[in-house]
Amino acid sequence: MKREILYALPFILLLFVSMSNETLLIDHDDKKQFLVTDYGAVPDGTTLNTKAIQKAIDAAHKRKKGGKVVFTKGKFLSGSIELKSNVTLFFEEGAVLLGSTNPTDYKKMDFEGRPVSPKKDDNSQMALILAHKANNIKLAGKGIIDGQGLELALKIDSLHHAGITIDPNYNVKRHRPNETMRPKLFRFSQCNNVEVRDLKVGEAACWGLSFELCNNLVIDGLTVVNRSYWNNDGMDITDSKNVRITNCNINSADDGICLKSYYPGYANDSIYIANNVIRSSASAIKFGSASYGGFKNVTIENIQVFDTFRSALAFESVDGAVIENINVNNVVAKNTGNAFFIRLGHRDGEKSGVVKNISIKNVKVEVPFGRPDIDYDLRGPEVNYFHNPFASSIAGIPGHHIENVSLENIEISYPGRASKSMAYIPLSRLAQVPEEVKGYPEFTMFGELPAYGLYVRHASGISMKNIKLTLQNEDFRPAFVFDDVKGIIANEIELPKSSKGQFILKDTEKIELDVESSNLIEKY
Repeated sequence: MKREILYALPFILLLFVSMSNETLLIDHDDKKQFLVTDYGAVPDGTTLNTKAIQKAIDAAHKRKKGGKVVFTKGKFLSGSIELKSNVTLFFEEGAVLLGSTNPTDYKKMDFEGRPVSPKKDDNSQMALILAHKANNIKLAGKGIIDGQGLELALKIDSLHHAGITIDPNYNVKRHRPNETMRPKLFRFSQCNNVEVRDLKVGEAACWGLSFELCNNLVIDGLTVVNRSYWNNDGMDITDSKNVRITNCNINSADDGICLKSYYPGYANDSIYIANNVIRSSASAIKFGSASYGGFKNVTIENIQVFDTFRSALAFESVDGAVIENINVNNVVAKNTGNAFFIRLGHRDGEKSGVVKNISIKNVKVEVPFGRPDIDYDLRGPEVNYFHNPFASSIAGIPGHHIENVSLENIEISYPGRASKSMAYIPLSRLAQVPEEVKGYPEFTMFGELPAYGLYVRHASGISMKNIKLTLQNEDFRPAFVFDDVKGIIANEIELPKSSKGQFILKDTEKIELDVESSNLIEKY
């Protein structure tokens, strides 16, 4: 009998652990419920429920174990509400939280205790849902959070023109109030243990979901449609650690998933972005342009990109940030203006940043001849010159190289049709490509590029393996231009047939090129 009990003991312990875990999950998911309707909220889409919703949140927060604030079926109109520790906002199927279209219903949170940022007032501190130093918070359910951003932004614009609420930074050229005057959908700062799951969210007057200096953040299963107005990023992650963004479908009039760094000495660190579908009138996944601290240990995999005007992938350090240890795997981009853009500049900050150790593999991209985002109502601004379709680029600045970039299993289809009558730069004048050391980082920043496939300047340690470039029509430019590059290893390169040079080398050394014909290599 004792032996039987001894043999059964491990299974008993396993059963006990399983029951314990199940109990913990039940405790987490079945928190005491606080229905917003019990606190006076009216789901008619017209009654302003800000105070009633906040009362429900405050009541759940005061409870020792926290609670679940529930939005039942109906439309709940609200201004800014503040989410607090140990509170879940749960939206039942058919529940809709509508952002007020009255600008005075939004408050600006001070977010005291943050580190000093050179650009601390560069983006809006207002939002429909705010959280500051809140821990163990969650938003989930099958409902909708709709910022009603177009109507809200137009009212903000009208107040400016009426002289009631003046925007000192009003964008006269594009006839719109600055983003600092327009509320976001979410604005979370210095929060720990945050989950946002399964909701349909978006239509803000500014950025969609904004998380700053947060730790342990999970964003999963969201549908994000944020294309009501200008500066409509899908989601922005600023100097946060241990972040997972998975299984989301994002459609945004500005950058889809944007990592930013506003604080020197801080960084986005340990970021996992996977299994997302992204459409954007700007870039799909972007680091920057705010880039003061860093972007470290980031994994991006299993991403689908569609109808995106700018870059499928953009990594930008222009304010002193360190970008390092970035791994990209399995990206398919159809109808996008640019495959990838890697940039080290010196726009701001005390010293130039660092960009190193980037691996991009298993990527397939289709670049069209026309605008990829033509079906957007609000599109990215046109470039200021006639141009040919742009190559991918890896571009540092004089004296500061981008280091150790590995490209493997990359296939990019280009439209060709480039014309020498469109901003032609001959290979004998490669120095004519501007440096733009202080320029705003964008794949079009250099104007016409002298390569159709990949342009590399001021870089060290470039490795390329199994690279296939195709042209739908002829292009007079070569496939590759390397200018001031130290260390190139290229194997298994497949290009359209050509009788002229396809690897252009200028001030380049330590070269290992596995090329069938030597006439494909030209030095300048």
